[in-house]
Amino acid sequence: MAEIVRAALVQATWTGDTESMIAKHEEHARAAAAQGARVIGFQEVFNAPYFCQVQDPEHYRWAEPVPDGPTVRRMCDLARETGMVVVAPVFEVEQPGFYYNTAAVIDADGSYLGKYRKHHIPQLKGFWEKYYFRPGNAGWPVFDTAAGRIGVYICYDRHFPEGWRRLGLGGAQLVYNPSATSRGLSAHLWQLEQPAAAVANAYYIAAINRVGREEYGDNDFYGTSYFVDPRGQTVGGTASDQEEELLVRDLDLGLIDEVRQQWAFYRDRRPDAYEGLVRP
Repeated sequence: MAEIVRAALVQATWTGDTESMIAKHEEHARAAAAQGARVIGFQEVFNAPYFCQVQDPEHYRWAEPVPDGPTVRRMCDLARETGMVVVAPVFEVEQPGFYYNTAAVIDADGSYLGKYRKHHIPQLKGFWEKYYFRPGNAGWPVFDTAAGRIGVYICYDRHFPEGWRRLGLGGAQLVYNPSATSRGLSAHLWQLEQPAAAVANAYYIAAINRVGREEYGDNDFYGTSYFVDPRGQTVGGTASDQEEELLVRDLDLGLIDEVRQQWAFYRDRRPDAYEGLVRP
């Protein structure tokens, strides 16, 4: 039986300050709600530039508590106003010296459900994330929301299959993957890895990328955000590689059961044979 959830994502250009960036996303969210969307997700550290292109202590100023910081409180108000589930990625400070790349998940009534902290932290030119973030330590939560069972993976995480599988085992129907990915070798992987993960785990993925050039560094973020279904097929086409865009797509959650019956990957798993996979 079809169970249609209308879902949205936003790929956005950096405005130059947090206030205008949040305001822009609020307007996109209102537009999505007007189109009947029940859930929306934003890009990695959506309320800030992608400051990890450089290593500079001034950028700790973008960090705030989760859920008690101003951005997440404002996103709770937005969820309540629009009646949508909101996935809001931010730079989190837990206490002095403890910083994470985090996404807050807020239910459609404005209640804060919890957070996901990015597990895999890159450290290479243009992506100096270990300078800012500790590895995630909050597990692989799947959130029961008004729009279904939702999980989160963040950017560099997508190169690691283990977390995708943990989210599937946790019952995820839709996984948001907010990212900051620039032109180069990763462009091929962007089109390959997330459809493959959707197939391997039989759920929907919302792949969100930043778009345009920003003031810190020279990375050119190429957008091309999309939704992909459990068969690995893009839902309704991808977003622009140059322009800001709001995507709103209908996702048939009933397809998940159909695919899992036809392609019985969960039935045929062999966890008893996988012990060696967790050795360093």
